[in-house]
Amino acid sequence: MAHLEDLKLTHRLFVEAYPFRTVDWAPGACLSKPLAHSRLAIISSAGVHLPSQTPFDLDFRGGDFSFRELPNTLDVRELRISQRSSDFDQMGAREDANLVFPLDRFRELVERGEIGGLNDRHFGLMGSISAPGRLLSESAPGIAQLLRQDGVDAAFLVPA
Repeated sequence: MAHLEDLKLTHRLFVEAYPFRTVDWAPGACLSKPLAHSRLAIISSAGVHLPSQTPFDLDFRGGDFSFRELPNTLDVRELRISQRSSDFDQMGAREDANLVFPLDRFRELVERGEIGGLNDRHFGLMGSISAPGRLLSESAPGIAQLLRQDGVDAAFLVPA
């Protein structure tokens, strides 16, 4: 487990001063049917996007709160990463994007019948958003509405 004293001084000072929010997730959510009969979507905060999409704005004060829709048909080798965190080592993800957007692994789970199916679209967000107000008030509800429209039963969150 990482410890605060393991961080670089600048990061430690940031974490110590950051006004973290608390969220009460109760009562939580439970699947209403088995995973083998459920439709899933992937949401990654690695800043993944397609070359044809606008990259996340690395200079946006507080962090770019927007999101990118990613089609289920994409080849993960096409994905690009726009990530502002200096602590996010992209080397492994550049070699295999499944580390931050495990679409190929989920396709295998569908083939084996362990998951009922995948949604037609997934979502990419940029992590390291130090001012999450608009993420919480605009982006997250927007994604949730799209997932409801699509009949998604569960979302797999990939933090980066």
